[in-house]
Amino acid sequence: MGQVVVTEFITLDGVIEDPGGSEGFERGGWAFAFDRGAEGDRFKLDELGTADAQLLGRRTYEGFAAAWPERTDEAGFADRMNSMPKFVVSSTLTDPTWANTTVIHGDLAAEVGKLCARFERDILVAGSAQLVQSLLQEGLVDELRLMVFPVVLGRGRRLFLDDAQRNDFELAETRQTGSVAILTLRKK
Repeated sequence: MGQVVVTEFITLDGVIEDPGGSEGFERGGWAFAFDRGAEGDRFKLDELGTADAQLLGRRTYEGFAAAWPERTDEAGFADRMNSMPKFVVSSTLTDPTWANTTVIHGDLAAEVGKLCARFERDILVAGSAQLVQSLLQEGLVDELRLMVFPVVLGRGRRLFLDDAQRNDFELAETRQTGSVAILTLRKK
C-alpha cells in the first residue's frame, strides 16, 4: 500500500507560503535566499523518484502546471514531474491540462484510501497548504519531510493551524544539506 508523504519547504516559524516567490506574497521567495546544496537537490530528486504519484491542491497544481511542462534538466527531475500520475483535489477544476492529471473530489479520506490501495510506493504531496492541513486533520499523513530554512518571516500561511488536531510523529532522520535542515518524521 502506498503512503501519503508530505514534503514542504518551511521556515523556522512554520511558514510554507510562497517559498519560490511566484505567488505575490510580500515576503515570498525566501527559499532562494539559502543554498540547500547538492545533497539537498539530490534529496528532492530521490523523493520524487521513490514516489508513484503526486497528490496536489488546486493552487499548487496550477503553479506546477504553469511551470513544469516547459522545463528540462539533466538530472531528469522535470521529466519525472511531467510523466508521473498527478491527482488534484478540487471542487472547481474540471479540465486539467498537465499530462497525466486526474481531478478528484468528494470524501477526502475515501479518495486518499483509493490512491493508497492503487499505488505501492509514496504518494507525494508538495506545497498544497490547505490540502495538507485537511490531510493532517483527518490523520491521513504517514510521513512529513520538512526542509527547514533558517529564516523567521513573522507572518504567512503556516503548515500547522492553531487549532489543529493532535498528530504524533516519530523523528526518523535529520540531516543538514547546505544551509538547511531536513527533518523526516513518521506517523506513530
